[in-house]
Amino acid sequence: MENAKPVKNQMNGVFVHVSNLKNSVKWYMDLLGLQVDLDKVTSPVFNVPLVGTTSLTLDDHTFDPDFKHHVSPSPIFNLYAADIDDAHNHVKEKGIEIVREIERVGDTAWFNIKDPDGNVVMICNC
Repeated sequence: MENAKPVKNQMNGVFVHVSNLKNSVKWYMDLLGLQVDLDKVTSPVFNVPLVGTTSLTLDDHTFDPDFKHHVSPSPIFNLYAADIDDAHNHVKEKGIEIVREIERVGDTAWFNIKDPDGNVVMICNC
């Protein structure tokens, strides 16, 4: 019998703290090219539909009036883009703020953007 580990080396989800849930849902869904009915978005959380096993949950802390949002100057997670140049052009066309231009190390390339709350998100080809 395999030893049970109390904490697994598996990431289930990422929570992104936002100030306006509907605005953030619209922004993330638009970035990912997904459709959403904003009338069906209700506080406090929205799970962005992703491919794979990791979830992305937007949380506006409606039930936590003492919550204070603090933005990290570093990326809090990354989204995959097979073609980094195409992704960069896509983001620029949408008028999304790019806070770090494309960097390349070997076959790996990435750049960073800001969401409506100032959360930094990396777009990466790996």
